[in-house]
Amino acid sequence: MIQFSPPHIKQEAVDEVINTLKSGWITTGPKTKLFEKKLTEYCGNKKTLCMNSATAGLELILRWFGVKKDDEVIIPAYTYCATANVVVHCGAKPVMVDINDNDFNISVEKIQKAITEKTKVIIPVDIAGLPACYNEINKLVDNKNIKKLFNPENEQQKKLGRILVLSDAAHSFGAEYKNKKTGNLTDITVFSFHAVKNLTTGEGGAIALNLPEPFDNELIYKSLNIKSLHGQSKDALAKSKIGSWQYDVIYTGFKANMTDINASLGLVALKYYDTEDLPRRKEIITKYTNSFSKYKWAELPVIKDCNRQTSYHLYMLRIKNISEKQRNEIIQKIFEQAVSVNVHFQPLPMLSIYKKKGYNIENYPFTYDSYSREISLPVYYNLSDKDTKKVIEAVVKSIEAVIN
Repeated sequence: MIQFSPPHIKQEAVDEVINTLKSGWITTGPKTKLFEKKLTEYCGNKKTLCMNSATAGLELILRWFGVKKDDEVIIPAYTYCATANVVVHCGAKPVMVDINDNDFNISVEKIQKAITEKTKVIIPVDIAGLPACYNEINKLVDNKNIKKLFNPENEQQKKLGRILVLSDAAHSFGAEYKNKKTGNLTDITVFSFHAVKNLTTGEGGAIALNLPEPFDNELIYKSLNIKSLHGQSKDALAKSKIGSWQYDVIYTGFKANMTDINASLGLVALKYYDTEDLPRRKEIITKYTNSFSKYKWAELPVIKDCNRQTSYHLYMLRIKNISEKQRNEIIQKIFEQAVSVNVHFQPLPMLSIYKKKGYNIENYPFTYDSYSREISLPVYYNLSDKDTKKVIEAVVKSIEAVIN
């Protein structure tokens, strides 16, 4: 069976983890801090805090910004449940909007129509690794008429003076928008380093701070670091210094820190990311595009345009003029040929928890249309050319068996 997305773990990464285990320092420590430094250098943002997940990072930022009951946060209807769940955890309302008709990303036009005096944050999601249209979103929140609607209720909101743009870049580490890396495209970006992501730490994520003046990103980093460790004024590394055992708890914080074990995997993965992982993923996706472009039924994903280049995280193929039922039949036939595929994602309004809250997929026609015709194909470093060919043949055979 060809797997869908196994991780790429080099022997060097295994050795780095063993080195960490033998060092006697396995929680948040020197390797996590080094990984943060390397991520900041790579992305070009102002400061980076590593987390135990992207989900924790998103929620920590919402809470830092003071998002609470009766506030609204605009998100795409087409995303993983984590994007909405963190909003609900804060007591706020996820305001779901539709996506574009040409890619899977949130519609800027729909964002604008959804903004009210209750809107505190917009969370664009870089589906499949393709950045959202950040210049347009950034301009929108800076529009004087939009800023007039903004109702600041705490120090952070007053200092920003507008809606916060919080990028859910779980898929897009290494992607580019107008020659700038993800992480450096808007106010704050959150990455995922989950096991299925291009760059993995097993479990993990990071907050890339890039807030404008007068914010001090270094001070915010320190505050978030404390919040991610139960509100404890010193982390374990700081307390290990002679005479520094005493600490205080200054927030009712969370437990969301990354460990040095996870960071060990990340340091090695980042070292080879641009020279090995991204080029190989690009090769596979290029083979898919060249092969499927021959067929009239294929709607190819956007990989690169005049402003954006994907991180090559997913290959989300859409099949023209089919039903959801037919798509499911195609997937079954592909699996029968020993090829694993997936669907990204089941839209939020189709999930039981959000249907119960009153969301209806009929209000998001582009979201449902894309979902109903989408199949995600395997893309990972160790997928051989032979197996790539097998995937292509299985997909073509299965589609044509259903539509003909």
